[in-house]
Amino acid sequence: MTVGTFKGGIHPFDGKNLSKDFTTKVVLPKGELVYPMAQHIGAPAKPIVSVGDKVLVGQKIGEAQGFVSANICCSVSGVVKAIEKRLTVSGSMVDCVVIENDNEYTPIDTLGKKRDYTKLTKEEIREGIKEAGIVGMGGAGFPTHIKLTPKDDNAIDYILVNGAECEPYLTSDYRMMLEEPEKIVGGLKVILQLFDHAKGLICIEDNKPEAIKRLKELVKNEERMEVTVLETKYPQGAERQLIYAATGRKINSSMLPSDAGCVVDNVDTVISIYMAICESTPLIRRIVTVTGDAIKSPQNFNVKTGTNYAELIDAAGGFTSQPEKIVSGGPMMGIALFNINIPVTKTSSALLCLTKDEVAEQEPTACIRCGRCVEACPSKVIPQKLLEYAEKFDDEGFQKLNGMECCECGSCTFVCPARRRLTQAFKQTRRSILSNRKK
Repeated sequence: MTVGTFKGGIHPFDGKNLSKDFTTKVVLPKGELVYPMAQHIGAPAKPIVSVGDKVLVGQKIGEAQGFVSANICCSVSGVVKAIEKRLTVSGSMVDCVVIENDNEYTPIDTLGKKRDYTKLTKEEIREGIKEAGIVGMGGAGFPTHIKLTPKDDNAIDYILVNGAECEPYLTSDYRMMLEEPEKIVGGLKVILQLFDHAKGLICIEDNKPEAIKRLKELVKNEERMEVTVLETKYPQGAERQLIYAATGRKINSSMLPSDAGCVVDNVDTVISIYMAICESTPLIRRIVTVTGDAIKSPQNFNVKTGTNYAELIDAAGGFTSQPEKIVSGGPMMGIALFNINIPVTKTSSALLCLTKDEVAEQEPTACIRCGRCVEACPSKVIPQKLLEYAEKFDDEGFQKLNGMECCECGSCTFVCPARRRLTQAFKQTRRSILSNRKK
């Protein structure tokens, strides 16, 4: 039975039919591998290898620095070719370790070693997740070991596995729910080992009936787990909206999910936890959706972190025609690229290639005060008024109208008949405010 959802949201064309029915394909890299030291929220990792060093699959090559940071592990064996700045998805030049792949994939001794999580202490589980370099793979990239270490373990009532995958075109989580559901359940069991009083909810939108069926079958005899079916709507998978839809609890921008007794982890993050704790395998792979009407064979690929984006396009058969727009991620919250010579990282979810750039073709006009943005906003702010403050660089006014509650989902921009660049302005203003707070 579908549970209640949140107020607001939209129903854009989802584009999932392009890739959802094809089995995930393993793609091995052909060229050098590039590992940015900043693949997560917080301080970049510090390289702990030198040029000329030989490295193995699973070896730590970047060490977390500071409290909020994450380790970086090598996904191939080979030789360190360079340690230098390279271009990343953000458009920034970031310190990277460059590995020349020897194509032998020689592992470290412990890689793949089976472990019984029930015989590990909570501290050992958390340390194992930290060592594996696991971060939120839904896009945020927050180090997972910190998320799983709240102030009070006993205050956590729900572990929410985010399988909503509401972003249009993306189907990587869906394929994992079909192909590796046992690892999702296994990873959830590991997390529940940390929280004695919590219940696990695997949250899936109702447009994924086959995934719902498979996971319900797997958890039918699990007392502490159940599948929660959600209404299909964007942004159902956003953290605040997911928590409300699944539990009825509310959080705002000044709160953490743990303040509402919840921990939220993406499907692939939960699988990565299982692989780290039960199979001694750090985070060295990503499932990436390569799709769009400019791609010959849209599908999902299991790829090594550090693989060049251009190789994924080749694996998908190349372009049907030269795309006008290429996006890392989905159309709502992804980042448009001006160069595809960039590496796959822990937070790479998709590569969307479109023959037409519909946004660039439409010039913004004056606001007609229709109120559609207010109706669509899942964060219950007034985008029309916020834009006035954002355009005047009035950070104080923006905050007074609760502008920091914006989750940057893009719903307001999507429904605006005047094609106003609402979300883009909010992103810039929010970053300005956060930067000033740090100062």
